Amino acid sequence: MIAVARLAILVGIAGLIPFVGAIISLLTMTQDSAVILQYFYIYSAGILAFMAGIYWPLAMQLDNNRCYPLSPLVTMLLSQLFFVSAGIGLLLPVVGQVALYTVAYLALYVVDARWMKVYWPDWYLKLRLGLTSVVLICQVTAGLVVFFGQ
Repeated sequence: MIAVARLAILVGIAGLIPFVGAIISLLTMTQDSAVILQYFYIYSAGILAFMAGIYWPLAMQLDNNRCYPLSPLVTMLLSQLFFVSAGIGLLLPVVGQVALYTVAYLALYVVDARWMKVYWPDWYLKLRLGLTSVVLICQVTAGLVVFFGQ
């Protein structure tokens, strides 16, 4: 049986493959940049929505214990904020997607590291820092390609 930490690390690293692959493709296949950016932001939205989903079951566990850093209402609202942001981002022009997804991924990590850290094991926040750093580098790189071209 595989340990939860090891499984999370493997799945987390595997989840980076489409981000990094899209950026490599964006930099090497310039004729297809519009399609690559579209897939990149669809994947960005999916992962952001997936990550936001963790707050919903956490909020339900907080119902009877209000001594935690965040109330169940705030935790559920955070879940919905990130989820809705992921969907709205898909409706924006590419310039808006660059800004929204970069800020949203950074904010998601800040929420976890600042207010939710009591819920996560230490290894998880270290993993999230590494994964989020790679995702942010990819988001910024995509933004640079959008703003300055290849």
